[in-house]
Amino acid sequence: MCRCRRYAQINVGIMLFAFQRKGPKMNEYLLTEEQLDLQKLAKEFAEKEIGTIAADIDKTHGAFPMDALNKFCEVGFNAMFLPEELGGTGASNLDTVIVNEQFAYCDAGFICSATTGEFGMEAIMLFGTQEQKEYYASFITEGKLGAFALTEPEAGSDAGATKTTAVRDGDDYIINGKKCFITSGGLASVYTVFATVDREKGAKGITCFIVERDREGVSNGKPEDKMGMVLSNTTDVFFDDVRIPAKNRVGEEGEGFKIAMTCLARSRGVNSYGALGIMQRALDESIAYAKTRKTFGRPIIKQQAIQFMLADMEIATTTSRTLLYHCARTCDQGIFDNKLGAVTKTFISDACMKVTTDAIQIFGGYGYMRDYPVEKLMRDAKLWQIFEGTNQIQRIVISNEISR
Repeated sequence: MCRCRRYAQINVGIMLFAFQRKGPKMNEYLLTEEQLDLQKLAKEFAEKEIGTIAADIDKTHGAFPMDALNKFCEVGFNAMFLPEELGGTGASNLDTVIVNEQFAYCDAGFICSATTGEFGMEAIMLFGTQEQKEYYASFITEGKLGAFALTEPEAGSDAGATKTTAVRDGDDYIINGKKCFITSGGLASVYTVFATVDREKGAKGITCFIVERDREGVSNGKPEDKMGMVLSNTTDVFFDDVRIPAKNRVGEEGEGFKIAMTCLARSRGVNSYGALGIMQRALDESIAYAKTRKTFGRPIIKQQAIQFMLADMEIATTTSRTLLYHCARTCDQGIFDNKLGAVTKTFISDACMKVTTDAIQIFGGYGYMRDYPVEKLMRDAKLWQIFEGTNQIQRIVISNEISR
C-alpha cells in the first residue's frame, strides 16, 4: 500500500484534490504518481490548517498553533521519515521535501518547528544504538517533538567552542549549560544535546546526549521576538545539574562534533524546502498581482521591466527546486556530501532573499504594507541565510572542499 494511502486512512476527513498551483506547475514529470498524490495531500492539508491562520499569528506574534500541530501529527506527517519498524512509513528525503515545501508555501515557520523531530533524531538514526532509536522514535510516534540543541551564545558558527559541560558521575552524566536559538526549544519533549566532557580538548571533547525535557534541571526561556518566521518556536534551553544515564550518550565521548557536522551536512541541503516554499509563494503572488495591477492603461505584467523580473524569479525558483531535489536524492543514496549541502543551502537561501525582495518591488508601495503577503515572505526569507550555519560559513565550507 503506498505511503500516501496510509496517511489518508489515518485522517479520512482529508480529501485528495487535483493539484493546481497558482503559478507554473512543478516538475511533475520528475515525480512518481505516489509522490504526486502525497503532494496533493500535503497541499490541501496545509492550506486548510495553516494557510487560514498563519498571517494573523504573524501579525499578532501569537502562540504556536498546537491544534494544527496535533492534526499534523495525527495524519503522520511528523513521522514520515521513520522506517516502518520504528512506527513510520519509511519516506525518502525527496518525499519529505515534497511534503514540506507545500507547508512552507503556506508558512515556513510552522513547518520548521513541526519537523524538528526529524532533525533532532537524525544523530540517533545515524550514530545511535537500536535501543536509542526505538526510544527516541517513541516520542515522535506519540506526536511529540524533538529538538537539536547545538548552538550557544558564543558557539554558533564556531560549534567547536561549546561550553555546555557533561561530567561523568558513576553511571550518569551531569549536564550544565545554556543553548540558544533552539528551534522548537519550548515545544520539544526530548533534546539532542551537544556538550563537552573536556573543554581543553575543544571540538574533540564534544559529546552527544539524549536529554528528556521532563528531567529535573531542564528549563526554557521565553520565545524569541523575531523579525520573521514567527510561527517557528525559538527559545533558549537551560541545563542546571541535569542528571542523565550514560545509556543516553550517543556514540563515544568526543564524537559529538563529528556527529553534529554529519547531521548538518545532510540537513542544510534538504531543509532548504522552507526557502523554496517561500520563493514559490512570492513568485505566485507577484504573477497574480502583476496581472491585475494596471499602469499607463495596461496590466504591469505587459511591461518588459516587470516581465524580466518575473522571468528571473522563475529562473531562480526552478533552479532551486532542481538543486534541492538532486540534494535529496543524493541523501537517499546514503551520501551526505558536505559541499553539496552547503551549495544547496547557500544558493537557495540567497535566491529566496532576492526573489522575495523583487516581489516587494513588483508590488510597489503595497508590497511594503502588512496588508499584503509579500513583506512577510521577505522577513521569513532572511533567516534561511543565517541558521544552520550562515552563508558566509557555507562559502568557507565550499572553498575548503574545492581546494582539497
